[in-house]
Amino acid sequence: MPPVKKEVRSKRARPPAFVKNQRGVKNWKEASAWLEWRGIEDIECITPDQAGVARGKMMPSSKFTSNTSLALPSAVFMATISGGYPEDGNGFVYPEDDGDLKMAPDLTTLTVVPWEDDPTAAVICDLVHQDGRTVEFTPRNVLKNVVAAYDRIGLKPVVAPEIEFYLVHKNPDPDYPLTPPVGRSGRAIGGGAGYSIAGVNEFDELIDDIYHFSESQGLEIDTLIHEEGAGQLEINLRHGDPVELADQVFMFKRTIREAALKHNIYATFMAKPIQGQPGSAMHIHQSIIDKKTGRNIFTAEDGSETEAFFHFIGGMQQHVPNALAMLAPYVNSYRRLTQAASAPVNNKWGYDNRTTAFRVPRSDPAARRVENRIPSSDANPYLALAASLACGLIGLNNRLQADPPVVNTANEDEIDLPRGLLEAVDMFEQDEELSAILGKTFATTFAAIKRAEFETFMEVISPWEREYLLLNV
Repeated sequence: MPPVKKEVRSKRARPPAFVKNQRGVKNWKEASAWLEWRGIEDIECITPDQAGVARGKMMPSSKFTSNTSLALPSAVFMATISGGYPEDGNGFVYPEDDGDLKMAPDLTTLTVVPWEDDPTAAVICDLVHQDGRTVEFTPRNVLKNVVAAYDRIGLKPVVAPEIEFYLVHKNPDPDYPLTPPVGRSGRAIGGGAGYSIAGVNEFDELIDDIYHFSESQGLEIDTLIHEEGAGQLEINLRHGDPVELADQVFMFKRTIREAALKHNIYATFMAKPIQGQPGSAMHIHQSIIDKKTGRNIFTAEDGSETEAFFHFIGGMQQHVPNALAMLAPYVNSYRRLTQAASAPVNNKWGYDNRTTAFRVPRSDPAARRVENRIPSSDANPYLALAASLACGLIGLNNRLQADPPVVNTANEDEIDLPRGLLEAVDMFEQDEELSAILGKTFATTFAAIKRAEFETFMEVISPWEREYLLLNV
């Protein structure tokens, strides 16, 4: 008998592990392989503007990996939310040449865009000058500068944002008020459904899409709940590095809007979208780690609070009112900040007291943290995190003292915060310590944008004016 021939099977080379990463690669060589393995055709090169809106360019993936130079006009980061530009003054000068800024892709943010029909990826970019210098006034760089200020004194901030938003009927005519959507029950969603599982189940298919879109992008949702408002949801993210978490909020907002549109409704992050309903917040949990020991500097070895814990809160109390323009950046933001509402209008703190601006949740000593409850969901996540952490850093550097904690209801007393955008901008411009950490160029640019937005708002006649002034004055 002839010998039996062994069947020879061709072995296909296994793809390297990094191509299966849902989010991020180390270098351009890995990026090329990552894109090729997924058959990616187009790349969105994006960056957040001052409002947190994604700006950038789209290109074929082959062009992206061929060392193509990317650029955006500097004016992109000086525009108002309505597309206008501020006047020169108060330290702000619009650049005469409106020159280009170079986009530097951060390959650790490379991810798919799951809602696109064609295979598409996205990457977040930083902005640098033509000579390679960091651009001081772009939001991602502002946050990076604040984190670097902590790093210089051996500290690392850790944050965990919570983002509230509303689902609403499509509203192509802005003259009409927003209304809650109809869920799977066929009835419009009502309020008072805080933590209702049935309220979440009304939008099962949409929420499934949010989860699927998030998973494919490597975005980590901790929990999702129904909040008090009609059609109001909240997503909590796992704690981590401030820049990485700001990137996640930036991408989450896009993801949630796209998932909602797929189901023919809007998702809005306006601070107060519906009259008579609660506002939407972006609460920020913060702790600080000693880089040498890895310990939370808010907790002593015996589990008690440290002086640093109280200094951090002292900085928040003294400087967050001056930073409010970054935490509540629009006229609409101040409709959320009213007395006896769920949003704080004070600069007090307390243990597990949700009526205070700065709440210390119940936790193990190692997880001791300070929750800033003032920011609204319309805030740019990079700037809100930068402002909040900068205020705490001033407290640490200057050893500021915190007031005693509040144990009663704090939201029915006097209002400790600016009552409107212009007052908030005035206070922001006067805080030189805050500007020094955030960057003077950013501070003057941001203030100029906010003043210009307020002037644009003043051109609009509201229904209230027509209701009460038309025939009565």
